[in-house]
Amino acid sequence: MAAGNERSMKALKEVWKRAENSLCADCGKPDPDWASSTLGVFICLSCSGIHRNIPSISKVKSLKMDYWDDAQVQFLAKHGNAVTKAIYEAHIPIYYYQPTYHDCQVLREQWIRAKYERKEFTEPGKQLPYSDGVKDGILWKRGRDNGQFLPRKFLLSEREGCLKYFTKQDAKEPKINIKIDVINATFQPEKIGNPNGLQITYLKDNKTRNIFVYHESGKEVVDWFNAIRSVQFHYLKVAFPIASDNEIKNRLTRNFLKEGYMEKTGPKQREAFKKRWFTLDHRRLMYFKDPLDAFAKGEVFVGSGENGYSVQKGLPSGTQGNFSWHYGITIVTPDREYLFTCETETDQLEWVRAFTSVINQAMTPQEYASKCLDAVSFPS
Repeated sequence: MAAGNERSMKALKEVWKRAENSLCADCGKPDPDWASSTLGVFICLSCSGIHRNIPSISKVKSLKMDYWDDAQVQFLAKHGNAVTKAIYEAHIPIYYYQPTYHDCQVLREQWIRAKYERKEFTEPGKQLPYSDGVKDGILWKRGRDNGQFLPRKFLLSEREGCLKYFTKQDAKEPKINIKIDVINATFQPEKIGNPNGLQITYLKDNKTRNIFVYHESGKEVVDWFNAIRSVQFHYLKVAFPIASDNEIKNRLTRNFLKEGYMEKTGPKQREAFKKRWFTLDHRRLMYFKDPLDAFAKGEVFVGSGENGYSVQKGLPSGTQGNFSWHYGITIVTPDREYLFTCETETDQLEWVRAFTSVINQAMTPQEYASKCLDAVSFPS
């Protein structure tokens, strides 16, 4: 018996160390140490918890702590991540967002369920709930003034190229009509306080507006997210006919580069620093009094190094404003310097890395145009 166990463990380790099995099959996290004995995939601890919630599809075991018999090891050897992905990920729409281990629980869970439970990607041309160019339904939307979440009717239309929402079910005119090419959507469960919380942002008069929504069903809110990406993809295919599918895919919804609290001072740099919530959305740095504000109190364009932008740790010597946080950041632009402080050195380093990543990128013609239109800076 002991010899059999030793033989099985040796065979298991050989399958485990194959290059194809070095990343989690579902989220891409390195060094997965769990596997599904019924699907034949190697997965991380976090994804194994999601698999465990669909026991009719997947039986998971630890590669380190659990016993694997010969038949189970042979099954893993016959399958593995590459073979299983070829089956369950054969026909993923190019616009479908495939989450990584950095993404929230609802995105990763619905990705796993879409693959193995609903088998959404196993057949070509399968009709999917986010692929037909139109979607309507109820989402709970946060009120701009009272902060309450109330049910609102939303309508997404590829034909009209827009997303609308209505304050009443039978309303004929929408409260807001948003063009699809100015929309971004990002999951924000912690900020919104709901595991299925979604932040929809859009530009109006070159200013950013936020809408915060959620749905009780994780599947439904992820379907909305991918429906937005689907409509955006097809809109951009028409608008940019010579662009490749991957180029268009990279222009769909994006996560914010960094969010969190910092202190800021006004343009005279003598006022007291005030604590504000900041969002870095590529080249737009916005600040809000509250993380769930509908409108930014101010925005600043973060350009490239070759255009005179830079970021530095610390504050200029002689800074007069009163501040309670002591890890400073200075953003230098052609027009002025912007001063911030962070609560911890970790926050400071993360913000500096985020700003540096933007500043190191060359500006596109569209970003030059955006800079010319953007007359907003930080008031006090």
